Amino acid sequence: MSGPILYLTFAGNAREALGFYAGVFGGDLHLNTYADFSRSEGPADAIAHGVLANGPVALFASDAGPGEPSVSMEGVLLSLLGTAEPAVLHRWFDQLADRGTVLDPLAPKPWGASDGQVVDRYGLRWLVGYEPAA
Repeated sequence: MSGPILYLTFAGNAREALGFYAGVFGGDLHLNTYADFSRSEGPADAIAHGVLANGPVALFASDAGPGEPSVSMEGVLLSLLGTAEPAVLHRWFDQLADRGTVLDPLAPKPWGASDGQVVDRYGLRWLVGYEPAA
């Protein structure tokens, strides 16, 4: 691994959320349940550890155990600036916006780059953009 990878703790919907991100970004999704890890403090089919890897976005996630906090993002942007071709970035933005909230449309800005912000259906805030072709 080349740097930090976001580890998210969801309120019982980690399987759904990681499946959504795998659908948007691709990659390999591996899920281990509470039962797989012999955890008994939650439902057997809850996610004890999930990994989205080998794609353009890597994420770790699990379902919160009793008394554990779940995802709450404030003051954090997940940046996808220049991480793919513009057409791909537009597709990702649109998929992240599905049942989410567009804060700033992905469009050309006065400084010459194109970018936009979206909060997806799971509460993650994404900054998506690219520089104009030279």
